[in-house]
Amino acid sequence: MMGFTWDACPSGIRKFVHDVLHDTKIITKDDMSGFYIHGSLAMGGFNPRRSDIDALVVTTTPLTVQQKRMLAGVFLRYSKQPYPLEVHFLHEKQLENWRHPCLYDFHYSEHWRNRYEKELMEGTHDYLNDEEKRDADLAAHITVINHRGVCVTGKPVQHVFPSVPRAHYISSIMNDFRDCLANIVQHPVYATLNMLRVYKYLKEGTISSKQEAGEWGLIELPSEYQSTIKKVMRSYTREKDDSFDTNALRELKDYLMKAVQKRVGEVNDA
Repeated sequence: MMGFTWDACPSGIRKFVHDVLHDTKIITKDDMSGFYIHGSLAMGGFNPRRSDIDALVVTTTPLTVQQKRMLAGVFLRYSKQPYPLEVHFLHEKQLENWRHPCLYDFHYSEHWRNRYEKELMEGTHDYLNDEEKRDADLAAHITVINHRGVCVTGKPVQHVFPSVPRAHYISSIMNDFRDCLANIVQHPVYATLNMLRVYKYLKEGTISSKQEAGEWGLIELPSEYQSTIKKVMRSYTREKDDSFDTNALRELKDYLMKAVQKRVGEVNDA
């Protein structure tokens, strides 16, 4: 199964995104500068059975605590019905003078579901409060939006998002790379494809979806790793992972770790 892009996805996916956008606009009113998609739905490779829908929402002014609580309710209701959502809300001043890690107002992913449900039920403010937070992942998300993102509504990408220094982008993707090294046995598909796209970027300077990185790995990596990558790609197009040989995963991990470390060293020396 080939993945979908936003321009060519089934109507059900587009309706889902526009329903989320509609309810988000009710809360942000006229303050929304734009709603932008990154990730697999922007770059291709969106698999309705296992992909998240990744978005950034930019507002003209900071969100209030009440708006954050209302947004938490919206995303708790929509996420995984049927597609998991991962979204950051930022306001324009947080993007004016770029700093890494970037500030943001509100974030939702399934990782936060239980905490937000408990927070809304108990009326506490441990997570949904007036604090600005920072997330190193935003350097990667904004870089993807600048290169391959989709503006669903609002101002054009180039009028909203700053240029992210390459060093900050590399810092961001290397955080994820290190997590993948530690978790390749537990999450072989996600970890392998993300490590491959980090290696591809460092080697060729191109920003890729997970699917594109896997296809590249099948061509570029030595033959002894091909069977593992093929199994990863088969699993990525289905809902359920194949069983993986632990030793083979660790050998692939060691190869990619050394290859990426070498490339990072060359970047730092340049």
